[in-house]
Amino acid sequence: MLIGVPKEIKANEYRIALVPAGVEAFVHHGHEVLVEAGAGEGSGFPDELYREAGAEIVDTAEEVWSRAEMILKVKEPIEAEWGRIREDQLLFTYFHFAASEPLTRALLDSGSVAIAYETVQHQNGELPLLTPMSEVAGRLSILEGAKYLERFYGGRGLLLGGVPGVLPARVVILGGGVVGTNAAKMAAGFGARVTILDVSLPRLRYLSDVMPANVELLFSNRYNIREQLAEADLLIGGVLLPGKKAPSLVKREDLKLMKPGSVIVDVAVDQGGCVETIHPTTHEDPIYVVDDVIHYAVANMPGAVSRTSTLALTNVTLPYAIDLANKGWKQACLDDPALKLGVNMVRGNVTYEGVSEAFGLDYAPIEPFLVGDGPR
Repeated sequence: MLIGVPKEIKANEYRIALVPAGVEAFVHHGHEVLVEAGAGEGSGFPDELYREAGAEIVDTAEEVWSRAEMILKVKEPIEAEWGRIREDQLLFTYFHFAASEPLTRALLDSGSVAIAYETVQHQNGELPLLTPMSEVAGRLSILEGAKYLERFYGGRGLLLGGVPGVLPARVVILGGGVVGTNAAKMAAGFGARVTILDVSLPRLRYLSDVMPANVELLFSNRYNIREQLAEADLLIGGVLLPGKKAPSLVKREDLKLMKPGSVIVDVAVDQGGCVETIHPTTHEDPIYVVDDVIHYAVANMPGAVSRTSTLALTNVTLPYAIDLANKGWKQACLDDPALKLGVNMVRGNVTYEGVSEAFGLDYAPIEPFLVGDGPR
């Protein structure tokens, strides 16, 4: 198979979907790899390393898209790339379709096969291709939140961990999953007072066993969320519904409960966000203010630490990508139920229920496509 790796062109995105070691693995299995010139530089991987690993370096993204049978990316194709996608071309990347109807309809119109990292899911509920970026984003959320609490940025002028004789900041985290757990570890390590809210009592019981004493656990409901908003200096949104739009847990009117200069970091923004007033921002212009509350909503947070993120991501995506190339996407999905759940679209059909529900689109079960051509 001919695999293509274009340069990421989303604003301030420095990751790449394949490292040189991954190229070597593809070549070992008899595949060819095209890498757009300069695609790896933002993660510290120059073109020469890809050449030495056996990749062909091409000058333009157009050549990568026009020649490759499978495209490996990090972020969803942006509008400038939609016209390059070919019918039956296989795309393997993060999509987060439920957060963008224009993207969803563009991919439907392309007739391609879209396999989303974020919905590959094991039977135990684990999301193996989302986990490493959630770990990165959860930890980064505390670093970014601590920065914007500084008075220079309009924050309350608080040091997250305080000092002897001065109370530390209060950090409230919505969701006790991978994002929330990693955010809590970081915040607790800095000495902040931390509260995690979650609707799963088994998860709260687990967290009570592994979290330090300065992390409190609270069942998530409307009353408790509003009560915690009044205490929060830094609010982290980390609620995930796989493949679906994130639930809006903080309403516009709730902002009046928060202290002026407090900070919201909504890690769920790439799935629509769990704060009603959130909208995506970029690393160049990361914050805005609503009702005296600072909102940080960079949709590709891990791109800020691109080398760490690229290595963490490709550690988990490469085995799946190799399977797709070796077996073809149909057989690979038949052999691996987790990968099958990653298939969101096939030739103009929505094959993931969360995406169909988000926009009222017809849902087509994936099974007929795997054993034949499926509906047209």
